[in-house]
Amino acid sequence: MFAYDDYHRLRSAELRREAEQARLVREATRTARAARRTRRRGSGAGQDGAEAESHTGGPERRRFTPAA
Repeated sequence: MFAYDDYHRLRSAELRREAEQARLVREATRTARAARRTRRRGSGAGQDGAEAESHTGGPERRRFTPAA
């Protein structure tokens, strides 16, 4: 069996690798979002900007009837 110090060292190294991987994923996501944002703003000439505000609005009529 591993001594506690060996286990602790291995676990610490594993946690550092996981943290580094998470940082790389966040950085890649942030970069991709920035690129999409730049593309939308740069190619938005002549468009109404619907892509930039894709989360606004909603269904025009209610899905369910209101309770009486």
